[in-house]
Amino acid sequence: MQATEVDVKPSVYEMSFRNLPVTIIKPSKGWMPINLHELWEFKDLLYFFTWRDIKLRYKQTVLGFAWAIIQPFFAMLIFTLFFGSLAKLPSDGVPYPIFAYAALLPWTMFSESIARSTSTMVMNSNIIKKVYFPRMALPISSVLSPIVDFAIAFVILILMMAYFGVMPTINVIWMPAFLLLAIVTSLGVGLWTSALNARYRDIQYVVPFVIQIWMFASPVVYASSMIPVQYQFLYGLNPMAGVIEGFRWSLLSTNAPGMIIIASVVVSLALLVSGAFYFRRMEKTFADEV
Repeated sequence: MQATEVDVKPSVYEMSFRNLPVTIIKPSKGWMPINLHELWEFKDLLYFFTWRDIKLRYKQTVLGFAWAIIQPFFAMLIFTLFFGSLAKLPSDGVPYPIFAYAALLPWTMFSESIARSTSTMVMNSNIIKKVYFPRMALPISSVLSPIVDFAIAFVILILMMAYFGVMPTINVIWMPAFLLLAIVTSLGVGLWTSALNARYRDIQYVVPFVIQIWMFASPVVYASSMIPVQYQFLYGLNPMAGVIEGFRWSLLSTNAPGMIIIASVVVSLALLVSGAFYFRRMEKTFADEV
């Protein structure tokens, strides 16, 4: 038999498929720059991750959004009893319950952000292995979701201020800046812990212990005015010291933080930048390690 050549023409579908652009995704090498434009392109996905974290937190719960109030409120009661009534720690001239609760709000948001962002890469391993997207969207969404809890618990602070007759001054216009500083600090630390936990799984067990120590190293139950003036700048190297004292100052007109704020802002920005670059450095290994 003699073989004959058959001229098979590609279909219209095949021709259109061939004309589509092809994107080849390769792992990064070395230290890569932070691609903010890519993050902006995936802003809808970031919104989805954030909203998903909020729904999962309150799904099938008995008390629902009341959990956002219970934790800081009961911690305030305990601190007021032991540190305010028994130890009689100074509270910069404001009632100790408000003094403690105003510090617990940014601190609770910070601790929740770190706890969620630390395990986010491991918890979303199935998505990471199957779909490409900016991995940084996961820790960012874990940091943004606790803002809802903060907003709910903030209503209780307003009611407490009205009950104790504490009125905010013009300093309140700085409160959003200190809230932003808390988010920056949370994201900086969260980027470090999420990247480290992807490789070393025991990081998720170390973080809660560190958070507990960190709280007592921060001016939550006491005022930073107890720290000698010559050590104020060194104390401000704890970024949450500036966040908490700045938050109190903006709402309750307590003593101005001064040098603490300057040191805290510098450390917070350093944590954010270094954490972002380290996260990008480790990003290429996440799919293999989680």
